[in-house]
Amino acid sequence: MNDNTTSQVEISRRRLLGTVGAAGAAGLAIGAAGGAVAHASTTDAPATALTTVGSTEVMFHGKHQPGITTPLQSRGHLVAFDLAAAAGPAARKDAVALMRRWSATASRLMAGEPAADGDSGVALDAGPSSLTVTFGFGRTFFDRTGLAAQRPVALDPLPAFSSDRLDPRRSEGDLWVQIGANDALVAFHALRAIQKDAGKAARVRWQMNGFNRSPGATAHPMTARNLMGQVDGTRNPKPSEPDFDQRIFVAAEGRPGWMAGGSYAVVRRIRMLLDDWERLSVPEQELVIGRRKSDGAPLTGGSETTELDLDKTGPDGKLIVPDNAHARISAPEQNGGAAMLRRPYSFHDGIAADGTPDAGLLFICWQADPLKGFVPVQRKLDRGDALSTFIRHESSGLFAVPGGPKSGEYVGQRLLES
Repeated sequence: MNDNTTSQVEISRRRLLGTVGAAGAAGLAIGAAGGAVAHASTTDAPATALTTVGSTEVMFHGKHQPGITTPLQSRGHLVAFDLAAAAGPAARKDAVALMRRWSATASRLMAGEPAADGDSGVALDAGPSSLTVTFGFGRTFFDRTGLAAQRPVALDPLPAFSSDRLDPRRSEGDLWVQIGANDALVAFHALRAIQKDAGKAARVRWQMNGFNRSPGATAHPMTARNLMGQVDGTRNPKPSEPDFDQRIFVAAEGRPGWMAGGSYAVVRRIRMLLDDWERLSVPEQELVIGRRKSDGAPLTGGSETTELDLDKTGPDGKLIVPDNAHARISAPEQNGGAAMLRRPYSFHDGIAADGTPDAGLLFICWQADPLKGFVPVQRKLDRGDALSTFIRHESSGLFAVPGGPKSGEYVGQRLLES
């Protein structure tokens, strides 16, 4: 188990003063509408007691940054920034100072402490609530700071996909921050503190808000459903698997060296065309996915965790799981073992002018190399996934997320001081 997972529960100083967290259970993870199906959690931890949600603390310092293997939280904010300085030494100097500020603020807030300067008091009555703050660098960051020689090959632009309808104003960015918490006020407090810390050094490029099932909303921990009503999260890789680190994190001997213990995040805003989807009957929806809607079990039988029998046919001689079913096309065994750790959030940004809901998935996937993780799976989905008719990729980003900082370090120090 990684040092920075929420299985290491500590009582915060606020909890000792009498704060009692909201009711809850272990975090649940939702899978990707535009990628392979995910598992409910990246850990096998038992349900959390009802009074500990607010007091649960995630460690900021460690081998990996928090917010990667941390069980998925109920509230999330994603925000990308562009450096204000044009380029060169000034931009790099600003980046160093900014990452120092952000790291110090994240460390304090994740411990349930107020921000150092001018805390707004928004989260005054709450504990840490499993808050995580994760930082990444986009491709353009390296040119802006004079660090092009340190830019990883894995940050090469993602290929275009036929399902893309990307808005460049809501895509990419020099810097990326992921915030998650099991309390909405705690999450907003962190978002506001990060924005204030940016000051004049960086300006917001885009920002998105997401949510998941609240801890304690079900009688026992179970795989959550996405906004299509599908049980969505069955086959996420787990830290207990022997090749987990190899698939998700950059090895210590990997290149570039500053990425050791880090990972690459693909971020996609995937709009779900819910009106079209809901016109299908339940049996039609199940054929699109390849799983039962009621419990997430494969159409070939068994329970949710039963392996798909991709060769099984029905009395008519036809495959039970259709050739173009999402579960078939995205299965690791259909993609040379390609695997991603998916930690998405659902979103709903109101009703569009045409009366349709602007809703879907903030898809976030983690891998040691996106060319071996996201890209081959998405290429295959792009060529024939039945689900593609009902989703639209509207924004995209790829970010290098370095390993976690040691005590006394700031995130990205090994890059920025190289």
